[in-house]
Amino acid sequence: MKKKITIKDIAKAANVSVTTVSFVLNDKGEKMGISKEVIKKVFKVSEEMKFKLNMIASSLRTGKTRSIGLIVEDISNQFFSDLARVIEREAIDLNYRVFYCSTGGNDERAVELVNSLLQANVDGFIITPTENMKSTIDRLVELQCPVVLVDRYFEEQDVSHVVLDNFEGAETATHYLLKKGFRKIAFVTNSSQLIQMNLRKQGYTKALKEVGLYDESKILDLEYHISEEERIEKISEFLDKRSDIDAVLFGANYLLLAGLQSLSKLGLRIPVDKAVISFDDHDSFRLHSPSITVLSQPIEEMGKKTIKLLMKQMSDGSNYKVVKEKKKGSLTIRESV
Repeated sequence: MKKKITIKDIAKAANVSVTTVSFVLNDKGEKMGISKEVIKKVFKVSEEMKFKLNMIASSLRTGKTRSIGLIVEDISNQFFSDLARVIEREAIDLNYRVFYCSTGGNDERAVELVNSLLQANVDGFIITPTENMKSTIDRLVELQCPVVLVDRYFEEQDVSHVVLDNFEGAETATHYLLKKGFRKIAFVTNSSQLIQMNLRKQGYTKALKEVGLYDESKILDLEYHISEEERIEKISEFLDKRSDIDAVLFGANYLLLAGLQSLSKLGLRIPVDKAVISFDDHDSFRLHSPSITVLSQPIEEMGKKTIKLLMKQMSDGSNYKVVKEKKKGSLTIRESV
């Protein structure tokens, strides 16, 4: 029978005391003045020896489960799956587990997920909030649960967040279309009150108003909770009725995925008949012929910063100072403009 690895075995292999190993594995290393080099060494040895800390016993003793609840809109959307991959990688490096959840943009589902993760005693939350989730976030703050919002936030709420500079991103994309000679530029978005979508619309609007080309009829606001077929149909109707449109900025990658099918349905060619740009990249956009120009979010940077802020909030407790981080996007030029 294979011998069970214990904390004593880890201590011997790392050439440190049993107490040091216990502090490190129970996330008390820095607090107890243990050097980063020793902490790293203990984690490395424990990983090499395939040591598994008894999470239930540890949780009862320390009140921590070394777990994080990650709640996003849709884990199948490439933006969120790529972001989750970075967050999980960074969390694993710090010896944390991540529980993934998707709200589907549903407020009730979001509340249920938060309650379930609270019952699971996760140590912190990373959340992409739904439209009416502010009171739930307020409750987490009242409960003194570490929480960082990602991708979107509530303006009147004092909670740490990491987001794209959506206004600047939309302005940049619209300016690029103008620079390329397009004058009748449409914007396809959804009609929610989510801050990031509103800021994208504002950035688009400002860029066109500055050159006297803004036309409200060239904005298509779609309901979020409609089927893909309905989305394709509504975009098709919109483009068919406004045949003078020469370029379209799509407010999210799932909107362009529907838009590509609408353009194909109408027999319209990219970029000959309509130029297109989308917020957020997608694997299929690189493979599409012609390839699609996108306003990319710095996913790697955002994921790392989110984990860093959550860990600092966990360690600082009531002394933690709220950080509101806004990251610049970048225009990835391809063939669709």
